[in-house]
Amino acid sequence: MEWKQLSERVMAGERISPDEALCCLQSRDNDLLALLDAAFRVRRCYFKRGVRLHVIRNARSGGCSEDCAYCSQSVSAKGETPQYPWQSSAEIVAGAREAHRMGAFRYCVVSSGRAPSEADIRHICETVRVLKAEVPIQVCVSLGLLTLEHARQLKSAGVNRYNHNLETSEQFFPNICTTHTYADRIATVTVAKAAGLELCCGGLLGLGETLEDRVALAMAAREVQADSIPVNFLDPRPGTPFGCYPRMTPAECLRALAMFRFVNPSKEIRVAGGREACLGPMQVLVLFAANSMFTNGYLTTDGQGYQADLALIKAAGFTIEEITHG
Repeated sequence: MEWKQLSERVMAGERISPDEALCCLQSRDNDLLALLDAAFRVRRCYFKRGVRLHVIRNARSGGCSEDCAYCSQSVSAKGETPQYPWQSSAEIVAGAREAHRMGAFRYCVVSSGRAPSEADIRHICETVRVLKAEVPIQVCVSLGLLTLEHARQLKSAGVNRYNHNLETSEQFFPNICTTHTYADRIATVTVAKAAGLELCCGGLLGLGETLEDRVALAMAAREVQADSIPVNFLDPRPGTPFGCYPRMTPAECLRALAMFRFVNPSKEIRVAGGREACLGPMQVLVLFAANSMFTNGYLTTDGQGYQADLALIKAAGFTIEEITHG
């Protein structure tokens, strides 16, 4: 594969095929920097050298009824994980103020559970109204499976974006969850878009899926018109069915990010969970394909810290993209 030529075709508006996407994942180690350079050409075309920081807030933790095999908050998990009910509006808004102080482009409020109740929707809507009146920041929420009416209420309250990951390919999905289906997830992303919400929709790699499954996930994100695509790498959690799985190598992670960039050239590609654990000293290279990243930790695991992330971005010659509206 001629990587520079591939980038030129993508920037000219051509969609790459699944076979071409697979070639990215099958590329040789000696081609890794050439592949990243081509992905960077596409990333720079749409996002220059800006990096969008996201801060995640685990607003209700643990006790989830679903059996997602990778998740420490799942009913199937045996390990210890923080468990607490909904945080108060004041706590969530305080977190938004801190995220804004750090220069975050978006504040992501997440709740464990299969789907929100009416009371959950009232709480998050009331909280977001207060938050948006006080803090100039974009708000994304992740509450599980969603109805169209609930999506419309979230939009009316001021929520900008809804996160609901497909996680993996349709074919592989039954291997990671049995309490809901891939079709259930497609239904949720469909109603989020129908309600006028931006869509954050990506997945988790390293679950034992094939390279073809990874390509299928990237293609599915394109098909559902995701505005933002978080790419997570499994950091195995003790007590979960996948707790003994090996981590992906840095090269595997970087090839995947490059592939997602080629398949979804103009979309926000966010390197998410597992960045530090899987890439270690090579994580700075993610910025040449991804234009967005979480800082200050994840749902149930810590990251390397905000100051370390700032140093990483600065050392590589990138800049924090500032929000222009809330």
